[in-house]
Amino acid sequence: MDDKKYDILVVGELNVDLILNKIQSFPEMGKEKIAGDMSLVLGSSSAILASNLSSLGAKVGFVGVLGKDSFGDLALKTLHDKGVDTSLIIKSEEYATGLTVVMSFDNDRANVTYAGAMEALTIDDVTDDIMSQARHLHFSSVFLQTGIMNDLVLLFERAKALGLTTSLDPQWDPEENWNLDLNGLLPHVDFFMPNVQELTAITGEEDVELAVSSVNSPNAIIVKMGTKGACVYHSEGSNTCPAFLNKNVVDTVGAGDSFNAGFLFRFLQGAPVSECMVFGAFAGAVNTTEAGGTGAFESYSGVIEIMKNKFGYTEDKSYEITR
Repeated sequence: MDDKKYDILVVGELNVDLILNKIQSFPEMGKEKIAGDMSLVLGSSSAILASNLSSLGAKVGFVGVLGKDSFGDLALKTLHDKGVDTSLIIKSEEYATGLTVVMSFDNDRANVTYAGAMEALTIDDVTDDIMSQARHLHFSSVFLQTGIMNDLVLLFERAKALGLTTSLDPQWDPEENWNLDLNGLLPHVDFFMPNVQELTAITGEEDVELAVSSVNSPNAIIVKMGTKGACVYHSEGSNTCPAFLNKNVVDTVGAGDSFNAGFLFRFLQGAPVSECMVFGAFAGAVNTTEAGGTGAFESYSGVIEIMKNKFGYTEDKSYEITR
């Protein structure tokens, strides 16, 4: 990796996750249910990706807003302890740090989020001087960040003009309006990284192939499909990478973000997209071995050990990517 201060600049939301596992059944109005396990950890798509990329060995800077409160202290300390440069994070007196309550069931979950300071980030907070210090720009959770959402095309235009490669994970729209200017945005996004539910909702097409065709991106679209793996669509066609399944899932919080982290880590090392897909799939599997999105990511060597011991990963093996 080169002499830039950051391999990747992550711009996005910051919150903590209150994760409830082993819930006896789905909550019902007027009734009380029992969770068998609880954890309070770093949350948010952006922060999980940043933390795990840093643990793998990338130089990561983060731009976001949090409150001056105990949740903000937890998020800041967790990122700092994982090696992320937190000097660009804005600490707000006006807004409280966001919180997501995650109710985890088997391989899926239901979330309730308080946005708080996530909505305070604006395009003025992401200057050209900041971006010029990085090789790559990643943005997550478009619809939770109303202060910058309408300026995303300009943000990505500026990033490309400065010579950065770029990626975007839209995440879910709580309002389900899906008002995103993909035609204006995606020519400036090298890797568009939705999951299958987000892609079909944004495009209004139930079929994935039709959804991808309707977007008509000149760059790569990577669709995460959970236990069915992930598929990359590009100018030469499409390729599918299988999922590497964990028989003893702790929870799935952050698995898609860990896929992104693994993919982008290999991309920043100059690997071909097929290899990036495989490493991303293994990273997503590693995520499910511990609670929260970052628990399993302590170091590159530690992640590789989990990949090898639990999922049969071999560093010098060429994995099959199907067309």
